[in-house]
Amino acid sequence: MSHGSPTGMPGMMDDQQMNSLKGMTGTAFDKMFLTMMIEHHEGAISMANTEKRRGSYAPAKELADSIVTSQTAEIAQMRKMLGTGSPSPTAS
Repeated sequence: MSHGSPTGMPGMMDDQQMNSLKGMTGTAFDKMFLTMMIEHHEGAISMANTEKRRGSYAPAKELADSIVTSQTAEIAQMRKMLGTGSPSPTAS
């Protein structure tokens, strides 16, 4: 689940995606920004879930729980702003 990232980190945008965003304004910019941020947050959730499953350091696992909770809520808010309103499939 690299989401187009050359680093292989989930949710990281590549240069082409960022350059596309730079060229937009108004509603088109807003929609692309929100769409990219949802993808970025989904990547964070994926990485946090990996920490929860594989990690052993309690403070990191607690942080991962917090990330899943906060990022899932932010995804719901952004999807509402976009009019899609469906929950994140990676929030489990």
